[in-house]
Amino acid sequence: MTQTLFSPLDLGPVRVPNRIAVAPMCQYSAHDGCASDWHLQHLMTLAMSGAGLVMLEATAVERAGRITHGCLGLYSDENERALDRVLKAARSVALPGTRFGVQISHAGRKGSAQRPWEGGGPLAAHEDPWMTVAPSPLPHDAGWHVPRDLEEVQIEGIIQSFVQAARRAERLGFDVVELHMAHGYLLHQFHSPLSNRRHDRWGDSSRGRMALPLAVAHAVREAVSSDIAVGARITGTDWETGGLGVGDAVDLARALEAAGLAYLDVTSGGMPTKAPIAVHPGYQVPLAEAVKSQSRTIVRAVGLIVSPDHANEIITSNQADQVAIGRGLLDNPRWAWHAAEQLGIQLPRPPQYDRARPAIWPGAQQRNRAA
Repeated sequence: MTQTLFSPLDLGPVRVPNRIAVAPMCQYSAHDGCASDWHLQHLMTLAMSGAGLVMLEATAVERAGRITHGCLGLYSDENERALDRVLKAARSVALPGTRFGVQISHAGRKGSAQRPWEGGGPLAAHEDPWMTVAPSPLPHDAGWHVPRDLEEVQIEGIIQSFVQAARRAERLGFDVVELHMAHGYLLHQFHSPLSNRRHDRWGDSSRGRMALPLAVAHAVREAVSSDIAVGARITGTDWETGGLGVGDAVDLARALEAAGLAYLDVTSGGMPTKAPIAVHPGYQVPLAEAVKSQSRTIVRAVGLIVSPDHANEIITSNQADQVAIGRGLLDNPRWAWHAAEQLGIQLPRPPQYDRARPAIWPGAQQRNRAA
């Protein structure tokens, strides 16, 4: 049977009703890691989007693991209580079958930063900066803080921080826990030769640079129940000479599969680069396809997947098993509804909004003609 965008998918023990996932998107609107009213409306909106899986934004496992002062966290009881309120509200309005996941992360040397709309650079002395950490004392970019290189006991502590955040996620009722190993954050910093210059078991070779991502994966998979799907977002390429390439992604994918992870989301970038990146719709899909073709794991593609036809083609042509939509859902939270219409699929909708279905609202036809 040919798989399509609206066919179900098993992420290990978790079945999602279609192949659309909401990409994790930082909102920078938390208060000391605690979800706010902004998160309440944001997640409730996405819960009705029609995506089979709604992934929460990068959520810090430690207070010092945040990117900015506004980043979501799961490192305290207060964080857990605030997110419980938001998740319960989202579930109360979610379309049938919708699953929820959370991406847990540590920013490492990319932390202690301003929110994007405040400049996005490193926090200045008057902005309450904090000491950042990394595998090696190399700043993220020119003008950034010089991080402290992590000692053995601190590395073990960070592994346990991931474990504790995953256990909090399970208590909250999340179906999926995703480990952020990409976009220049701490686990990616350990994996990439551009940022890891260590000469111990946490570096010094390709296998050594994978050691921390794999240790976190094993620890989290063992810490949560078999009913939880554990996956990871990994880097397909650093887009820089001497950095990670797709072969490294395949090696990591195979090792993570052996660790019991249910799926991988293949993305790219996050390390400073002067190399030109040809950004266009679906520009990262070949990275996902390469990982899928050379491993046995479920693979999600992400990155400027714009049109329903393109998303469907990615699935039907076996380039990936799932697609993640981010900015498309910020622009149009009903993206999946309209994708279903375009592909001839009957997607359940809240009855309160039924009067806007194409059969009785002429504006739907006008919208489709304009598209």
